[in-house]
Amino acid sequence: MTEQARSRVAVVVDSSAYLPPEIVQEHDIHVIPLLLMMGGKSWLDGVDIDPPAFYELLRTSADFPTTSQPNVAAFEELFHRLAGEYSGILFIAISAKPSGTFASAQTAAAYVAEVPIEIIDSQGTSMLIGYAAMAAARVAAAGASLAEVADAARSILAKGHLYFVLGTLEYLHRGGRIGSVSKLLGSALDLKPILSFEDGVIKAIAKVRTRRKALERVYDLIADSVWQGCRLHVSVINVAAPQEAAAFRDALVERFHPVEVIETETSPAIGAHAGPGTVGVAFYVE
Repeated sequence: MTEQARSRVAVVVDSSAYLPPEIVQEHDIHVIPLLLMMGGKSWLDGVDIDPPAFYELLRTSADFPTTSQPNVAAFEELFHRLAGEYSGILFIAISAKPSGTFASAQTAAAYVAEVPIEIIDSQGTSMLIGYAAMAAARVAAAGASLAEVADAARSILAKGHLYFVLGTLEYLHRGGRIGSVSKLLGSALDLKPILSFEDGVIKAIAKVRTRRKALERVYDLIADSVWQGCRLHVSVINVAAPQEAAAFRDALVERFHPVEVIETETSPAIGAHAGPGTVGVAFYVE
């Protein structure tokens, strides 16, 4: 580790962000894996099993997966290691309401006194976290303080949006994560809802009968946030739906001409609840 690295802030995310590996490497972002359990086996998300292998298991296994946050010891070990290499640590966590990841990180941070640590509840997941981490890492690389790095992340989280169109409600229902979504959808599991995070909780913001109409509604939601000459950053996310995600990406590029387009898969820890066939988009506007 160079002196330059030691003088800057480390940026950490959990694996639900599922940033493409080349971006993780380019921006020196650190990832702590969530846990996946199914059929008596367990995996570290994105470490022991990749999305194609996991989603094939999801399709073929009679068992339903469960997920869990990294434990306090895992966070403490990571924070102690980074404390020897960096001047401070910023951790951007998956929403604290459906996950205990934020709480585990807070507990671990209390045992690490070597450097200051700041922990942010993203109130979301996936590339909403990813874009915040990228922004934080850019200012960290320029030598910014921990407070400045955290402010960069919060700025993106404040103006970022995240929408998912599920292929089916089956997995959300089976995993017990349907929560307040059920109040809007009732028992009609054949609907194609558009889901988002509001105040850190998964909510259905629209319900339609066809996938085409659901994606058209997402285009409208993006259009509501853009204006002539703005700089749109957009990420297309999918759960075992690469062809549909590619078509969605092409339509977004044609309609909105974003300055940045990132394609990524959904973390298995999130895809276990969203289910194969899900397509999502995360974006923010400068």
